[in-house]
Amino acid sequence: MEPIKVHKGKTVALMNNNIDTDQIIPKVFLKRIEKTGFGAFVFDEWRFLKNGDPNPDFPLNDADRQEATILITGDNFGCGSSREHAAWALKDYRFRVIIAGSYSDIFYMNSLKNGLLLIELPQDQRDALAQLSADETIEIDLPNQVVRTQAAEYPFDIDPTWKHKLENGIDDITETMGYKDEIDAYEAKWDNIYA
Repeated sequence: MEPIKVHKGKTVALMNNNIDTDQIIPKVFLKRIEKTGFGAFVFDEWRFLKNGDPNPDFPLNDADRQEATILITGDNFGCGSSREHAAWALKDYRFRVIIAGSYSDIFYMNSLKNGLLLIELPQDQRDALAQLSADETIEIDLPNQVVRTQAAEYPFDIDPTWKHKLENGIDDITETMGYKDEIDAYEAKWDNIYA
């Protein structure tokens, strides 16, 4: 997992509340067995018209928002089914950070485990971020837990364990492999018993 310490990026706002995982990645695209390739289908039913053309009214299709790596959004983001594909799709699309009012618990955990930084900020701060120009780069400073714009700073909370994992790129496998010597010793013990 790629570490996140200080991320500088541009924003795009999708201020709907209750965006569920089926809206993030529709179920028709869940047939892939890899974690990659889902970004092309993120928000598919909103991003594209019935004829397959890009929806000109959808924020992710704005020509001046194509470099955005930070999504600003509403409350209860990621509700609905527990599909981990939603986190995969957002990350594969190019998002590194999502700033919402709140998240569903399962989506929150799936996202953190896949290296997405999820930040909760109040409505007025998210409204201010949603108004930023397309060419403004903002800074997400995870060590100091602050979102910085040219005009303001917004502090955020994060569980210290997840902060450490994100800063150091530690996923479940990396964490498990930190106990390799103990695992090897345990396996050797049982190998000797059943030899």
